[in-house]
Amino acid sequence: MTSTLPTSDAILDIARRTLEIESAAVLKLGAHLGDAFLRAVETLLACRGRVVVSGMGKSGHIGSKIAASLASTGTPAFFMHPAEASHGDLGMITGEDVVIALSNSGESPEIASIVPLIKRRGARLIGMTGNSASTLARQSDIHLEARVEQEACPHNLAPTASTTAALALGDALVVATLFARGFTAEDFARTHPGGALGRRLLVHVRDLMHAGADLPVVADTASLRDALMEMTHKGLGMTAVTRADGRLAGIFTDGDLRRLFDRDVDLRDVKIAEVMKNGPLTISQDVLAVEAARVMEQTKVNGLLVVDAAGRLTGALNMHDLLRAGVV
Repeated sequence: MTSTLPTSDAILDIARRTLEIESAAVLKLGAHLGDAFLRAVETLLACRGRVVVSGMGKSGHIGSKIAASLASTGTPAFFMHPAEASHGDLGMITGEDVVIALSNSGESPEIASIVPLIKRRGARLIGMTGNSASTLARQSDIHLEARVEQEACPHNLAPTASTTAALALGDALVVATLFARGFTAEDFARTHPGGALGRRLLVHVRDLMHAGADLPVVADTASLRDALMEMTHKGLGMTAVTRADGRLAGIFTDGDLRRLFDRDVDLRDVKIAEVMKNGPLTISQDVLAVEAARVMEQTKVNGLLVVDAAGRLTGALNMHDLLRAGVV
């Protein structure tokens, strides 16, 4: 190592060169896609067991990411360290499985030592290498070429462009498989319930709405005073107004109260039915919460009342509920 630090321009130049080399390596992968890639996708779709991904060193890190991406997009998969495989983990592989083995050289001894045992178990083997003449390429049932002309490392030694190419090819395999499988955004959300997409696609109005004793509601025969007390106790800034049969008659909000001060109304004697808003916006409890958020944003309201098919009040939802749930 030298003691003289390079100039800022030199550092930026090597960084840009790295990106250019790796970008070019990824773009050239498309020329190698063909029948082998299609057979790999078909093999993954037909797999009745699990997909086992393995690789040593940097290839192992890439393989771990590929396994995680497959598992989260409808293809049961896990990563198996090749060194551990030789010490018992091979027992996790069955004849119903598909193994994806990564090695840039195709000659990694840890991978080479377990390939015969994988084949003996009857599992299908997809090899991903940068050398189509390598041992792993020859022994694989399907070979996917991830060859690069050079590494981005200035010494052409550190795995850089080769690992980027393997990662990109793995992503292409994952995306093509989920596309062929018909994997939807809703399916993705079910495997990511803790993420933002899961919240947007899995949370329904019924999961967030205020109901039962928490629902602010008064009869249409109630006084304005009774309605204000209900709003104060329930803290939603509104109250629903219902008829005797439970069907929704109207809504009264904090905004409606403020507007009453501009009118010649005796607030002590007025009935809620005289000042409520008729025909309020409503939504079904079975609608996705994100749709409720869209309705609120488009109509510039902060709350919605929830009714059933017969128009009976079942709940209330406001924007704060959606914000707390991370839907918006």
